[in-house]
Amino acid sequence: MPSDPEPYEVSFPGGAGVLTGSLAVPERDGPGVPGVVMVGGSGPSDRHNDAYFPPIRRHLVDAGFAVLSYDKRGVGGSSGDWREASMDDLAADAAAALGFLRTRPGVRADAVGLFGHSEGGWLVLRAAAARDDLPWVVTNSCPGTTPALQERHALATVLRDAAASEQVVDETLALYDRVCEAARRGAGFAEAARLVESAGMPPALDGHWAGMDERMWRFLGRKQDHDPLPDTLRLRCPHLALFGGADPLVPVAESVQLFTTTACAPGRHPAATLTARVFPGADHRVRTDSGTRLASGYLTFLTRWLTGPS
Repeated sequence: MPSDPEPYEVSFPGGAGVLTGSLAVPERDGPGVPGVVMVGGSGPSDRHNDAYFPPIRRHLVDAGFAVLSYDKRGVGGSSGDWREASMDDLAADAAAALGFLRTRPGVRADAVGLFGHSEGGWLVLRAAAARDDLPWVVTNSCPGTTPALQERHALATVLRDAAASEQVVDETLALYDRVCEAARRGAGFAEAARLVESAGMPPALDGHWAGMDERMWRFLGRKQDHDPLPDTLRLRCPHLALFGGADPLVPVAESVQLFTTTACAPGRHPAATLTARVFPGADHRVRTDSGTRLASGYLTFLTRWLTGPS
């Protein structure tokens, strides 16, 4: 068997102009290889998703998959600005990457699916909803809740880990709720900043508020009530939902329950099976040993499922 190639630079049309990324297509005899589009998480994620994607990509390429990952709008060589986009816009970019990979020589157009990490999971579910031409969709550490509820859970985790008093927990979460409500009713960034400043900027809120500006405030306002469940209800292909059992950012048990509930909904498409896998002790990137390696069995399980989801 020939050695598999390294990824090479590609570009293709996206909703805001041009998207750039990396593509690796293994050389195999036969009609072509299946493919995976990898979609990164929140913030200015690039094609490598902060070094998280390369080991997964290498494993998938070695297993015979063509793999495409790309820079989010305004990151790397990609046009536009992700902070000016909506979730629908970003999902459309994932769909554009899917369409591009399907046209590549040596790739089976009917065997290309979507893999989304964290926020990318919401995006691939939106891109996959109601399509009849996808073999599967994978969400990796993707909450089954809205972003607002997911961030609230993450904030509560920070407070719990810091051994904050019950009063501090209640006051900080109440402030978070007021900020979310301000965004929900269209308040400007200046009003939101006054809310936070008048509360003395609780230290636990630093991670959520750091780097906040007018553009980020508007983006989070558009994003915060995005609900993935209607998209899962409209799936017409198998769905694999992967989680780390010790993920501090995602309400894992609730997310598994929510995805399972939608999988049991009357009228769900018969091809829309659900496989949920939780890796005990693993973090948001499904890693163990203080984040130094992917959870034992993660890569093997992923490729086995991709070659025959049911």
